[in-house]
Amino acid sequence: MRQTKERYRYSIILLKQLVKTDFKLRYQGSLLGYLWSLLKPLFLFGILYIVFVKIVRVNYGVENSGGYLLLGIVLWSFFAELTSGSVTSIVGKGDLLRKINFPKGVIVLATGFSALVNLTLNLTIVAIFIIIGGSSINFGIFIVPLLLMQLFILSLGIGFFLSASYVRLRDISHIWEVIMQALFYLTPILFPVAFAPLWLQKILILNPLAQLVQDLRYILISHSTVTIDDVYIDRPYIRLVPVLITLLVFITSVYYFKSRSKYFAEEV
Repeated sequence: MRQTKERYRYSIILLKQLVKTDFKLRYQGSLLGYLWSLLKPLFLFGILYIVFVKIVRVNYGVENSGGYLLLGIVLWSFFAELTSGSVTSIVGKGDLLRKINFPKGVIVLATGFSALVNLTLNLTIVAIFIIIGGSSINFGIFIVPLLLMQLFILSLGIGFFLSASYVRLRDISHIWEVIMQALFYLTPILFPVAFAPLWLQKILILNPLAQLVQDLRYILISHSTVTIDDVYIDRPYIRLVPVLITLLVFITSVYYFKSRSKYFAEEV
């Protein structure tokens, strides 16, 4: 029991240190430093807002189209940062793995919490856009932490799988880049779900990322946002499908990671 407590305590200390180190290395030598974590999604938002709202004039069906678009970009940026950062996380800590015996999952968790800190900072910017845009906040705000937890679990699960797979197959990084490009356009970040025909909406909204983005937009931006409840209005139990997919991805990925972790020190 004492050994277990010490191992757990050491893992927490190591996790904190890895998160701090990640932040320091990421912005080392940068003039703006940590501000880049806020500026990058804002720059992307500015470009996409000008192109899709001002030039193409996409009708998002909500008054606060700026907040609608920015929230989607921030959520996607978190998913992309966590999953892409996890790919090389184990291999990148090869020297540490060979010198110290510790739970290998701490490395991926550190990437996850680092991305979570950035998400928290970026959501403060979203909050400003919500206030400026005049979006009304209701009691649904209390569901937001649960939805963000689902997003974190989904992203972390994929991160566990990618990091373990990359140890043996370095092509995973290139494969994931292609998948990410496809996922970006299959998730309603730039376009409203209502743009697609109903049969396609029923497929797209089962994607946990699409379900999460739309649910959070519905709560924080506008009740005009199309959610999974609107697409499957006659079958409310379908709402459980993206949640079950999230849990399945996480559980199977963690199992795969644990089964492979004992070989990491030899293979990295």
